[in-house]
Amino acid sequence: MDAWDRAEATGTTVATEKPGTSGTAGTTGTEDTADRLRLDLLGPIRAHRGETALDLGPVRRQAVLVALALRAGTLVSHQQLLDDVWGLEPPGTGRRVLPSYIYPLRKTLDAPGARPAASMIRGERGGYRFVPGQTRSDIGELAGQAATARRAKAAGNLTTAIDGCTRALNLFHGEPLAGLPGPFADAERQRLAQQRRTLRHERAECLVLLGRYTDALDELLAAPTALPHDEPLAALRMRALYGDGRQAEALAAYQETRDRLRDELGVEPGEELRQVHQGVLRRDDLMLLGRTPKPRTAGSATARTPAPPPTAAPTAAPAPSSAPERPPSPPRPRRNELPGDTSWLVGRETELALLTAPVPAGSVAVSAVDGTAGVGKTALVVRAAWTLHDQYPDGCLFVDLHAHSVAHESLRPQRALHQLLRAVLGADGELPDELDELVTAWRAATSSLKLLLVVDDARSAKQVRPLLPAGPGSRVLVAGRQRLPGLDADRRVTVEPLDTGEAVTLLTRLLGGTRAGQEPEAARELARRCGGLPLALRITGARLQNRPSWTLAHLVGRLSDDERRLGELRAEDRSVEAAFRMSYDQLTPELRRCFRALGQSPTAEFDGLTPAVMLGRSRQDTEDLLERLVDASLLQQPRPSRYRLHDLVRDHTRRLAAAVPEETAAARAAVLHLYTAAGRITSDWGPEGFPTGPDVSHSPFSNWRDADAWLDSAGGQLLDVIAYAAAAGQHDQACWIAESLVDPLVRQGRYHECRSALELALPSADVADDRRMPSALRNRMAIADLYQGRFQQAHAWGVDALRLARHQGDSREQARAIAGLGAAERALGRVPEAVAHLSEAMELAARLDDDWLAGMSSCNLGALHHQRGRHEEALTYYTTSLAFAEKIGRPRMISKTLCFIAETHLTLGRHTEVKSLARRAADLAQEVGDLQLRASSLSLLGAAEHGHGDLPLAITHQQEALTTLTEHTSRPLEMEVRHRLAHTYSAAGHQAAAEQQFHIALSLAGTEEPGRQPSPGGAPPVTT
Repeated sequence: MDAWDRAEATGTTVATEKPGTSGTAGTTGTEDTADRLRLDLLGPIRAHRGETALDLGPVRRQAVLVALALRAGTLVSHQQLLDDVWGLEPPGTGRRVLPSYIYPLRKTLDAPGARPAASMIRGERGGYRFVPGQTRSDIGELAGQAATARRAKAAGNLTTAIDGCTRALNLFHGEPLAGLPGPFADAERQRLAQQRRTLRHERAECLVLLGRYTDALDELLAAPTALPHDEPLAALRMRALYGDGRQAEALAAYQETRDRLRDELGVEPGEELRQVHQGVLRRDDLMLLGRTPKPRTAGSATARTPAPPPTAAPTAAPAPSSAPERPPSPPRPRRNELPGDTSWLVGRETELALLTAPVPAGSVAVSAVDGTAGVGKTALVVRAAWTLHDQYPDGCLFVDLHAHSVAHESLRPQRALHQLLRAVLGADGELPDELDELVTAWRAATSSLKLLLVVDDARSAKQVRPLLPAGPGSRVLVAGRQRLPGLDADRRVTVEPLDTGEAVTLLTRLLGGTRAGQEPEAARELARRCGGLPLALRITGARLQNRPSWTLAHLVGRLSDDERRLGELRAEDRSVEAAFRMSYDQLTPELRRCFRALGQSPTAEFDGLTPAVMLGRSRQDTEDLLERLVDASLLQQPRPSRYRLHDLVRDHTRRLAAAVPEETAAARAAVLHLYTAAGRITSDWGPEGFPTGPDVSHSPFSNWRDADAWLDSAGGQLLDVIAYAAAAGQHDQACWIAESLVDPLVRQGRYHECRSALELALPSADVADDRRMPSALRNRMAIADLYQGRFQQAHAWGVDALRLARHQGDSREQARAIAGLGAAERALGRVPEAVAHLSEAMELAARLDDDWLAGMSSCNLGALHHQRGRHEEALTYYTTSLAFAEKIGRPRMISKTLCFIAETHLTLGRHTEVKSLARRAADLAQEVGDLQLRASSLSLLGAAEHGHGDLPLAITHQQEALTTLTEHTSRPLEMEVRHRLAHTYSAAGHQAAAEQQFHIALSLAGTEEPGRQPSPGGAPPVTT
């Protein structure tokens, strides 16, 4: 529960600090709010201080704020903050990125003139704490209004309750925390959405209890956030229909919901919905409407003619049967064969609740549980069976089919039925051997019994179907590694590995709180090294129990080597690798080869194209194989068409692959070639711009957009590809991939990743066979630094690249280095040097027939003339550059050149031309996904509208430009956008907002290099 939720108890504003701190204890809404900060979170995030709107920056910065603010008064660790906002794709710089988010938030949120010690976000050892002081929030108001409504309803004051619910619902102004990324925001969004649904439900129920049935139905039908399987909502709708005199429609609504639950979820309605159904059948006004029935006469408005329910709805009670009753069976002793329950089942509450939930009384209920080896399936079903065992008077049976056991051969259905029949009949008499006869005998023996049967380690539905008992009300729990789509199951549960917190809890129980508590970080690392797999955690715990002299950190060190980790996870006859091997041994040859290939994927998560290339098969055929591996619980599917291996399973695949080195080398080469092809095709140069390296003309990508989308789907894993190639000794591939990824990464503003990719590859450049790489990667490092405003460093990289290129006699890399030096010198204000280098680059580009280099150099020369006030000469150079760009046909180069031309026209006051150029540039930037170019073009468009006098539209464009920026965006560009927005605010009379933007822009100026010359539009220098 966050700090604002705790305000429910009083309906007041939240207490912002813990007792004993310097903050206020919370105030009511009647106090002066002129200078108080307010956060609105029940929609797009907004902040105000008094009447002034505050700019919270990009959505990820807002997500950091929310992760702190919703835990007001609590110290949030750096790691927790990274997990909350970035989830499974943390930034490459780790916790070092956090200050770049916290600093602008403090600047925005803190009261003017506030000292660092009084900041609302306090940095403490290991984390940050949000201390909002006089902060108010719509979430706090929501909690107060909801609490008021609940109290009124409990007291029977339904009208007041309706008013409270209405006021609470009116606080929502869209989807809560709209657009915020990260697991924490997702969880809070779901929680607040559920609270919204609950408030709608409460208001509708009050309407029903007041007899306002039509209003209640309107409320229920208008609810946009209702879930299709929301049984309480369906029950309330039935009550409203019944109260409105529409009994038949109420029964039809029940049948519709029941059909949906059975068809889509495989379950029957729950107890509440069934009771409402019975109440409608019995006309139970007291239960349904909260009042005793009124006398009904034939002429009264409320009279209802009794009528049978529709054919689709079941009747209140079955017709009596004329068949003679079966004589009672002789009493038999109750048999319980369940294994002992483990006391250390952790983190399975949701799965356990599903397996033990009520089932229909008149049928045999089957629940199927699957999961990878060692994930704890047996422990779960045994715990579920012990939870349920009192409900089954005729016995609880257990049969292990040994489908994945080296100690036993797989138990055939005949032997399993022999075992079960002897358990039920209590005798060792002769039993038939034929399967059909055994099934008949088993069904006859169980037809009058209510049994609980646990079937463990099942491999196929064919094994399980003969074992199903016939007695109504019996229940079967089936566990196995293989998913069983051929088994008619009411419920299916896939058991996933424990998350880190749950894994630490299990480890703590195994070792004792004292020992685990002495090394909390080592305990967390052990949990991560074991991948949340209970079998691995239990083996780890056993090794530490048997070696009291070992520290947890010592075992972490032994497990840190991926190649030996599986060997460490062994204790006598228990072995994680042996468990995986049994699953692998039962695969077909083509599935085994596919499984081995998956270990060569350089990213943790992948789509079907990656293994398809490694296997030399079509994508469709490969995805069929992947789905079969998912069914075998050897492969995870976090979302449709995306797959991943558990960490320990990945180790196993690589150990298997080591036995077939030629196959493994071919798979590795194929997948690295795929990434090289994707990068080169989506690069601004195009494949022809890379003079050395592989031919990528026969790639599976039809155009650069397909390649770009595929790379984008890898998310933050692209650095892993380069690290994988370097670790495997594929130094040329590591360099080629890093070189080609620069353009797609900078397009999305991922400059830190771009720089990290090149830093990973630089050591490989010195040993690569392609001797172009040392100078080429340094040229690309210069580009990365230019984009981030590090012009001195960019110049140093260019000098080094030029030296190496001259030593190798590589004229193309020399030309690129010279052009890069010119761009850096322009940014540093070294005009004569810049002119000399850029002019030389133009001459070299003509000799090399390099249109790209010619276009970029011409554009930089135009920017030099623009900075010196020679605008018509600048336009001449820009026109030349645009001709080269359109000849090449790469949209990003065209968009970049259009921005420079538009900037010059803006300086000359030609606003109509600027609007046309900037709009086209913005569209092209949107097409290629270049956030920085789009922000620059939108800012220019806003400036043009300002010049035309349309200030509201100008503000809209400038605000959109600002929201397009990311935390890694060029500081000069952000300064330029904020300056333009401030001028427009000022012209429109919004002085406070203008001063805020000027203040932020001024704070950014301190981060720039001395001597930097601004680029047109605030954009970074044109680069090669």
